[in-house]
Amino acid sequence: MSATVQSVPAHLDPGSQPTTQSTPNAQDFLPLKGTDHVEFYVGNARQAAYFYRAAFGMSLVAYAGPETGQRDRASYVVQQGKVRFVLTTPLRGGDAIAEHIGRHGDGVKVVALWVDDARKAWEETTSRGATSVARPYALNDEHGQVVLSSIRTYGDTIHTFVERTHYSGSFLPGYRAIAEDPVARPTGLLHIDHMVGNVGWHEMDEWVQFYSKVMGFSLYQHFDDKDISTEYSALMSKVMANGNGYVKFPINEPAEGKKKSQVEEYLEFYGGPGVQHIALATNDILHTVSKLSEQGIEFLQVPHTYYTELQSRVGSIDEPVEELEKLGILVDRDPEGYMLQIFTRPVEDRPTLFYEIIQRKGSRSFGKGNFKALFEAIEREQQARGNL
Repeated sequence: MSATVQSVPAHLDPGSQPTTQSTPNAQDFLPLKGTDHVEFYVGNARQAAYFYRAAFGMSLVAYAGPETGQRDRASYVVQQGKVRFVLTTPLRGGDAIAEHIGRHGDGVKVVALWVDDARKAWEETTSRGATSVARPYALNDEHGQVVLSSIRTYGDTIHTFVERTHYSGSFLPGYRAIAEDPVARPTGLLHIDHMVGNVGWHEMDEWVQFYSKVMGFSLYQHFDDKDISTEYSALMSKVMANGNGYVKFPINEPAEGKKKSQVEEYLEFYGGPGVQHIALATNDILHTVSKLSEQGIEFLQVPHTYYTELQSRVGSIDEPVEELEKLGILVDRDPEGYMLQIFTRPVEDRPTLFYEIIQRKGSRSFGKGNFKALFEAIEREQQARGNL
């Protein structure tokens, strides 16, 4: 596959209820159509892709590497529903990708957002103070054209705006389509519900202001250290959402506690701010979690007492409580409905990135009623690692 590249940027070159909720901006200067993809920098992309195919059930849909003319890296694109991950590894040491992996381990580098106009998205955000990573540039092949641009956000994470209105290929120019994946074992994942970023002490409001001023997001929900705390640790979180609500980014920072919080542990092992977890939506969490468990994904567990009190706390639900307890699924309710959620253990050897599986049945909240049980489960894991 041939591809024409114009002005390629450096990062692509070699070498319960909310305490605060606001309405969206009247005029959305950065309309987003959703999350286009998430790109991970990893030590071995071939093996990482196999993990996401065999365990999460995603399909390999595209590939770029030496065979397609990409000389410095290999990238595997895996997808299920609208969840699309790009797993990229350097082919030699010493470049920016290798340095990122050395500093952070495997982790999220790019959160790419789907837009109608990548040039305008770049102009609107940089004019409001965003630091540019890549000016708008075009990629072309026989399937059409994609326009991209990028800005910097917390830590080494960047946002790339992807305009693919005039493109019919599998992913991007320069990638070879994969027709069929015999490894993939689908689990019912639909789309990304939200992505959580961990930032340093007293940095949460700085990044809340960034998303508000630079990207036009609004404060969707706010949880303080009274909401998210246990006997030993605490954190604070503010959820930012874009104008149409398609993209939600909770931002976490540590809070004072007797022992090390999960955010502090993450910052220590990741080497700074970054994406802590990605919430993946399903319409049948019992099926999805059962399949993921069968395929090797390990989840956090909560004690039996959580389920003895569940129905008195959340009321009537459709799912059998004994099935929820068997799988470790949590439930919370707000005035609009209820939601079910469960969290994986970290999927890296470093205690950094993990996943949430979520099913919403009317609820638009984030499981405030589950915070204590969840964070105590995380603390048990921290204790086992010797990091509490």
